[in-house]
Amino acid sequence: MASKLSVLLLLLAVATVTVLAQRRRPTSTSTSTSTSTTTDEWNYRDGSEKVNMRNVANLTQVLDNWRFDILSQMRGLLQNDHQSLLPDYARIQPLSEALDDLYKEFNALKAHLGDLTEKFSAIETFIDEFKAGGANNANAGPATNPAPAAVPRQAGRRIVRKKATTSS
Repeated sequence: MASKLSVLLLLLAVATVTVLAQRRRPTSTSTSTSTSTTTDEWNYRDGSEKVNMRNVANLTQVLDNWRFDILSQMRGLLQNDHQSLLPDYARIQPLSEALDDLYKEFNALKAHLGDLTEKFSAIETFIDEFKAGGANNANAGPATNPAPAAVPRQAGRRIVRKKATTSS
């Protein structure tokens, strides 16, 4: 498939060079309708009556078919066998190291995020229980002797409070 592609590209290049060479070919000394301007520009009107339009249409069709074939093969290669067209990034050492560092940093951030999620889940359950205990006390009505609400204890978790030290 790659050989077909190279042959098509070669033929397209030959056709392009041929067309460009014909444009740059010096015209013979012919009498032009405008004799006041003599420039080296190509006059596309000279010899236009001799052009066979059928051949031009055929050449245009051939070039369009080649373009379609080349683009189809390139699209197929990019979709199915992109490694043959794209460079091997493992050979580019700084890029390979940068991608490796980025991968390691991403994994470290993912692990750190998991640790933080575990810590926050414990705090969230404590806050939910605390709010539930506060809502129950508010619904009970005003007490005559307000005392701090007892927080239900979770299994395996203790709340440690420092005793206030009095300095005299």
